[in-house]
Amino acid sequence: MSQEKVDKYKKEKANRKQIMQKQKVRHLLRRCIVAVLGLALVCWIGYSAYGVYEDSRPQESAEVDYSAITDYETNLNGTE
Repeated sequence: MSQEKVDKYKKEKANRKQIMQKQKVRHLLRRCIVAVLGLALVCWIGYSAYGVYEDSRPQESAEVDYSAITDYETNLNGTE
C-alpha cells in the first residue's frame, strides 16, 4: 500500500506542471463564461428596463385632415 502511494506521488510530481496548466486554463475558462453570462444578464436587464421606460412614455399621435382629398373626390365625381 505504501509503495502505491509513493508511485502515485511520483507520477503527480512528474506531471505537476501539466496539471497546473490544465487547472489554470479551466479556471480562466470558467471566469470567461461567468463574465459573458454576467454581461448578457446586464444587457438583458437594461434592454427590458428601456422597453418599460418607452412603454410608459405618452404616445405621440398625429391627426390627418382628409378634407382636401374628400373635396377633390367630390369635384371629380361632380364634373363627370
